Amino acid sequence: MNRSKTAVLLVSLTLLVSNARGGDDLMSVQVKEGQLRATPSFLGKVVARLEYGDRVEVLREEDRWIQARSGRKTGWIHESALTEKEIVLTAGKKDVGTAASSDELALAGKGFNADVEKEFKAQNKDIDFTWIDRMEKMTISPKEMVAFLEKGDVRSKEGGGK
Repeated sequence: MNRSKTAVLLVSLTLLVSNARGGDDLMSVQVKEGQLRATPSFLGKVVARLEYGDRVEVLREEDRWIQARSGRKTGWIHESALTEKEIVLTAGKKDVGTAASSDELALAGKGFNADVEKEFKAQNKDIDFTWIDRMEKMTISPKEMVAFLEKGDVRSKEGGGK
């Protein structure tokens, strides 16, 4: 086989392999805040934060983790945080950022909104939501989470702490 045919064959194979799952595949973040991590683990260092609706380029998959690129950042994100559907944020003629909070958008994307919550609370008046409201306001840094897990000697089955 001459060199030009070999080169054409190699280029064709490269394109075929790169398009098998990755390169041109885009997915959307379907959670309020997604994290790209250095390793395919919930304990991996966060290298970038993603917002609901952000698009990422899929590079490859490993178990239930997807290596993805967002802008100049590359990292791992759990498949449950992504959807193949493109999330289009529109609010009529208003700017989406001023029309609804990211919390509202994430919940509405899952079929839950303020009206549904209000109706649920009205039908369940005997339930005290005080602690739920408090928990929703809590934030735990990755450093605090790792310290908590280490203190309790909890190990991730995926490994890859820092």
